[in-house]
Amino acid sequence: MNDAAENCAAPEKTGFRGYMKQQFTAKNVAYFGVLIALEIVLQLWGSSISIGGGATLNFSLIPIVLGAMLLGPFAGGLLGLISGVMILVAVIQGLNGPVFLYLFNEQPAVISLICLLKTTVAGAVAGLLYMLINKKNKHVAVFVASLSVPVINTGLFILGCLCMPGAMQSAMLEFGLDTYSSVFSLIIFGFVTFNFFIEFAINLICAPGLYTVVRVVEKQIAAKAK
Repeated sequence: MNDAAENCAAPEKTGFRGYMKQQFTAKNVAYFGVLIALEIVLQLWGSSISIGGGATLNFSLIPIVLGAMLLGPFAGGLLGLISGVMILVAVIQGLNGPVFLYLFNEQPAVISLICLLKTTVAGAVAGLLYMLINKKNKHVAVFVASLSVPVINTGLFILGCLCMPGAMQSAMLEFGLDTYSSVFSLIIFGFVTFNFFIEFAINLICAPGLYTVVRVVEKQIAAKAK
């Protein structure tokens, strides 16, 4: 499979129809299907491995990163959207804890936007960053794209929570979280805690490694086919 930069020719040159045709090749669809399956498995299982202190091992951002690098920003954003839908369903079902269910009941529109947009934007931006930087340095592009996803994902989560201070304050009182000095400290130390650094480390190690494996396997297959 070609790099994202090759898969995603500039829309002004090929037109939107040509761009979409390039995206939906048989090989790309096959890869995309595998990444969707991996995303679903990791959302259901890989994001719930607790390591204590409220922190979890979340591997669910890896398929988004791989899709963004291998298939481009459209695929990265779509994988992010699928992830966001699953997160939203988990919130509505109370699987992410009573605090987030309470916040959803208080501000359903804002919580829905947070869930759907943070991973969607992260996947699309990662694909764009990879395409731009890959022209100069492929290795740097891989690492920047890999690390941009947890940064954007967490940043948009924090921004979204800050957009509903009233609901956050009522949740603090409802669940005895008023020991935190402010809404911002609750978001950072109560919700984000070490999870951001764990996601950052996982993507730093796993995503570039898996990307390299895929590229090596592709080269071997292409060499045997000649």
